Amino acid sequence: MYEKANDLFRAFAAGQVGRRELFKRTAALGISAAAANTLINALSTQALAADYNAMAHKGTSLKLLLNKHPYADAMIADIENFKSMTGMNVTWDVFPEDVYFDKVTAALSSGSTEYDAFMTGAYMTWTYGPAGWLVDLNEYIKGGKTAPNYDWEGVLPGLRSSTAWSGKPGDALGGPGAKQWCVPLGFEANNISYNRKMFDKVGVHVPKNLPDMMEVAAKITKDSGGAYGIGVRGSRSWATIHPGFLSGYANYGATDFTQEGGKLKAAMNSPQAKEFTKLWVKMIQDSGPKNWATYTWYQVGTDLGAGASGMIFDADILGYFMNGGDNKERGNLGYAAFAANPKATEPTANVWVWSLAMSSFSKNKDAAWDLIQWATGTDHCMFGARKMDLVNPIRTKVWQDPEFKEKINKYPGYLDQYTATAPKAQIYFTPQPMFFDLTTEWAAALQRMVAKEIPVDEGLDKLAASLDKQLKENGLG
Repeated sequence: MYEKANDLFRAFAAGQVGRRELFKRTAALGISAAAANTLINALSTQALAADYNAMAHKGTSLKLLLNKHPYADAMIADIENFKSMTGMNVTWDVFPEDVYFDKVTAALSSGSTEYDAFMTGAYMTWTYGPAGWLVDLNEYIKGGKTAPNYDWEGVLPGLRSSTAWSGKPGDALGGPGAKQWCVPLGFEANNISYNRKMFDKVGVHVPKNLPDMMEVAAKITKDSGGAYGIGVRGSRSWATIHPGFLSGYANYGATDFTQEGGKLKAAMNSPQAKEFTKLWVKMIQDSGPKNWATYTWYQVGTDLGAGASGMIFDADILGYFMNGGDNKERGNLGYAAFAANPKATEPTANVWVWSLAMSSFSKNKDAAWDLIQWATGTDHCMFGARKMDLVNPIRTKVWQDPEFKEKINKYPGYLDQYTATAPKAQIYFTPQPMFFDLTTEWAAALQRMVAKEIPVDEGLDKLAASLDKQLKENGLG
């Protein structure tokens, strides 16, 4: 029956059979009008796919610049599939994160043609894009150079918008005129990962909000027998602000900057910002690690895996990785969505989005796009999620996959925290070119408050005044 219907459709597509005659004949085959419409759409997609030539760049050589990460590992493990599909050759350089972004900046700022595509965080594109170093991938996504089954709309909307920006300071991510500087490869949302065994021992529950978290963390610190209550980042870096801190900050209705007359103005000293920051600072003072000001992603995660902390408010994938390997507490960890504000109805998880971008200096741009769409397409995402550690996948369809669900359900609460968080998971920073400098100064101010060198109110007022001065000096404020 399908073959006859297929023949009918081909005749219809060639203009040999009219639509009415097509429905008449498919009805005679026992196919309803609704089913016939579905079949027409499916066969139409197949016909379009047949017109998309995956071998168009056969023999082309591409080179990638990759950060050492499970997302890159998944791509490398599957790269032979891409090579066989396209006939292209692909090589890559991989560097650890402590030097990776310096390598990217050096390659782009010098106009090097060595790398065609590379991994990047979305924040970095706020510098790279306006500098003219990146290709606006809307040219490919919307320009007829994409495979019909790529399904750009299947990527989580918060990730699509978070990786697109007009280049004008203060403009909303994903707003009018936004350029798609990169395409999401994998992401991390910021929620709670906690030691279930320790929670049971101490007799505490998963915290419902920030005041509750403070109480739970204090009890763990007091009664666990050596562990401290809560792990969060504290080093003098933008990376201290973007995970748990900004997720909770946004949940309290606070923002980093406002716009007045097209100019940016620091808002870290708003009433909402002060309310949240006072609670955050006290929580660290009472229940954080003693050397909190040195804590990065690695220390936060390692302490959770070693049982030195009771919980973390950080990247969900950080907790995921601590639940395996040779970590002492593997198998004991659980996961939960977290809305810091007692008045909030849902989480506002700030996200880090590892993405793929195309260098403006590539001599093989069309071929590079083929690789980017493959690496971020459904088939590779499914492979990475099922067979590797591509957690978190960027596509709703992968989260709904039974095989992936079976895998992820071994991590108690992980799927539930994703489901609760996904609707509002996005970047909550205001995009602007001074992001790294200003956000690092914010982290330095937070260190001074936690160290009791300055009261929170005064510290935030001075921070806002300093940032406003810098914005004006650079024509942004």
